Amino acid sequence: MSEEVEGKVDWKGRPAAMEKHGGFSPAMFILASFAFENLATLALAVNLVTYFNAVMHFGLAEAANSVTNYMGTGYLLSVLVACIADAYVGRFRTVLITGCIELLGFILLTIQAHSPQLKPAPCNIFVPNSTCSDMNKGQAAMLFSSLYMIGLGSAGIKAGLPSHGADQFDEKDPEERKQMSSFFNWLLLSVCLGGAMSLTFIVWIQTNRGWDWGFGASAVAMLMAVFIFASGTPNYRIQVVKKTNPLIEIVQVLLVSLRNRKLQLPENHEDLYELNKDKESAIEVEFLPHRNIYRFLDKAAVRRTNEPLEQAPSPWKLCRVTQVEQAKIIFGMVPIFCCSIFMSTCLAQLQTFSVQQGLTMDTRITKTFKIPPASLPIIPLVFMIILIPIYDRVIVPLARKFTGHPTGITHLQRIGVGLVLAAISMGVAGIVEVKRKNVALKHGMIDALPVLQPLPISTFWLTFQYFIFGIADIFTYVGLLEFFYSEAPPSIKSISTAFLWCSMGLGYFLSTILVQAVNLVTERTNGGWLSGNNLNRNSLNLFYWFLCALNALNFFHYLFWAKRYKYRPQPFLNAEAEKPKMCCLSIVKK
Repeated sequence: MSEEVEGKVDWKGRPAAMEKHGGFSPAMFILASFAFENLATLALAVNLVTYFNAVMHFGLAEAANSVTNYMGTGYLLSVLVACIADAYVGRFRTVLITGCIELLGFILLTIQAHSPQLKPAPCNIFVPNSTCSDMNKGQAAMLFSSLYMIGLGSAGIKAGLPSHGADQFDEKDPEERKQMSSFFNWLLLSVCLGGAMSLTFIVWIQTNRGWDWGFGASAVAMLMAVFIFASGTPNYRIQVVKKTNPLIEIVQVLLVSLRNRKLQLPENHEDLYELNKDKESAIEVEFLPHRNIYRFLDKAAVRRTNEPLEQAPSPWKLCRVTQVEQAKIIFGMVPIFCCSIFMSTCLAQLQTFSVQQGLTMDTRITKTFKIPPASLPIIPLVFMIILIPIYDRVIVPLARKFTGHPTGITHLQRIGVGLVLAAISMGVAGIVEVKRKNVALKHGMIDALPVLQPLPISTFWLTFQYFIFGIADIFTYVGLLEFFYSEAPPSIKSISTAFLWCSMGLGYFLSTILVQAVNLVTERTNGGWLSGNNLNRNSLNLFYWFLCALNALNFFHYLFWAKRYKYRPQPFLNAEAEKPKMCCLSIVKK
């Protein structure tokens, strides 16, 4: 009989079998689905400013802020969806439902782009003194309804798919633990492959065949993502839904610890309240060992002497040690989470202002072929597609021999390298912008129209900032995903991995705030660094350097917390025997 996987079932609710369910075979369906979802959405992210600007007649700063608000909301929604997935619906069903919602959003966006009655009359907003009409209320309602349906759907995919993919591997098995680390690397590779196709195929369609054709192609890609994911259903390991809300449990810990703030902690942590592991029951219960961190939260597990002894006390009055430890895990992740926000602010610039820079430059590769500016991020993606397999198959095994760590280097080390590179990318972006503006000044093209009157400087100068940030993504993106997933207990895996998307969402919102704040502060000196539609008269280079300085300070802030972070005990691989030495999580029969 095949060995059963603890805490996992198949799609019919039967215990999942180690040999029949899970592993890399069903994970390939998940990777392919994520690739097609990114194929559908990345072109929208990088080219949406142009659509808002040229078709919907938004101003440049308004368009950039609208995009970052949309992206930020989508990422923040991933936390809400993750809570629902972990507590009630399950990751598998969440991905299916939200995938269909995202598909419907793309269909509505396609219909609006195709119908002249559903968008403003054509007009070139870049022509000085032009009087282009704005959207009416109905057009705006349809635009933002379709966009935020896509955002909600994408939030569900991001909240459920990575965690569901990692669920296909058993953390307690040494071999499968290594495979799970590889899965996160290949997850980034699937994002890059889908993104590369999106930035070439979809962007080319948007640029040469029209926005309706481009959005329609994204809808087809999204349909493929849902179909491929559903095709792997018989072989998935599916996490059992506990029907409890992890966020409410964290709130319970906070409130009870405040209620018990005047109580003394016992000298022996074993005197804190916990369920009896030896009692027999048919219910599977998680147990986490006590750790001597955030001791003030331990007061939530201190039993009051004047209260009657209950068989099952209310968690609003007394919390289990395991419940307290779950809250500690989340609180320990918060500083790392906060430090990752500024990196997403850099990404927002590459998807907005850097694309607008490309519109003013010479996009020719040959005499007859031009690369759309929105396709520029494909350059770091190509490097990442090459480097990720090398990193996973060569560098990680080599590092593993020296460190004994399943992932070669620790998650926090990976994240730190990415944060440094993100700061460097913004510094380089400022230097490139100075060169671009000098070319405009030298040739008397300060008021040249984007696209129609390109500056005599190749758009490939922007590849420096894209390339450096792309390498940063290899380290930080995977490092954060694996860090959040591996540190969290099974009941909050989706919420923990949603921290990555939440940090990206907050980064986009922070970008909006910074753009508005910088314009407000600098408008008295030179009319605002980022005001108006003419980048040649703006001070985008100063804004890039400002972000470089903020990210450098953020890195030192990150170092402070990373040095003090205590990893949750994990199965650790010995460099010689590669046997697990400890495990902090036990799922026992009560």
